[in-house]
Amino acid sequence: MTNGDAAQRFRMGKRYGQHPDDGEYPGRLIIVEGIDGSGKSTQIDLLAKWLNSRNLVTVFTEWNSAPIVRNTTRRGKEGRLLTPMSFSLIHAADFASRVHTQILPALKAGAVVLADRYVYTAFARDTARGVNQDWLRRVYSFAVRPSLAFYFKVPLEESIRRISIGREEIGHYESGRDLGLAGSREDSFRKFQGRLLDEYADLADEFGLITIDATLPIAVQQRAVREHVAPLLDGILTIHGQSVPEALGSAGLSGRYIRAPGTRKIEAQTSNEG
Repeated sequence: MTNGDAAQRFRMGKRYGQHPDDGEYPGRLIIVEGIDGSGKSTQIDLLAKWLNSRNLVTVFTEWNSAPIVRNTTRRGKEGRLLTPMSFSLIHAADFASRVHTQILPALKAGAVVLADRYVYTAFARDTARGVNQDWLRRVYSFAVRPSLAFYFKVPLEESIRRISIGREEIGHYESGRDLGLAGSREDSFRKFQGRLLDEYADLADEFGLITIDATLPIAVQQRAVREHVAPLLDGILTIHGQSVPEALGSAGLSGRYIRAPGTRKIEAQTSNEG
């Protein structure tokens, strides 16, 4: 069988986790996962700063952020028009756009790609909404496996405590109100987040996610993350008196879609609900 035949067979329905290019790119893909309030975004920001201090070309991508899809997602949420299946498909379209415009080009160029949520977010959230697990793994079959995948595990009550401090209101889909889990938004959020914790426990076993105790001090968590990341950094594209976009451009990659974690806009952060 030729390589082209193998690729065609892959496109016709292989499951996620069996991509022929897994581990073949010169760059590294490092992702963080966890329920709301797990502190994963703080950890990936700290990791980005550490990598930048070593002059490594580092690019960032986050869930539900592709410009071509984001406005559609927002309108669907505002009108509460999204069923579990349509919600799943919109997020898959967003993810596909980011994979092909951001993630794969950066990996091919030899950069470190940091992703705040990856396919496991879809697997956890969509399954919690009743979408078929096997179908999801086939829909996301085009995604390469990350070099490292961290799961920041936080107890439900601690997650709720952190959310109550940091947010004025919990969104309709974020709380799982579309599923009719409970009468109040707070009770619905608690039940939905509990479902996500169960799904992430299964995903950590299925895909070998590195579990970090998200109740530990921030510095302790970050030290553990860096210990896992450091051995993977040999051969990564470096910056030599250039900006990140310039370094990416010299490797044939446009940096116009790339934003560092520290430059994210507030509206981009709030658009990640669901």
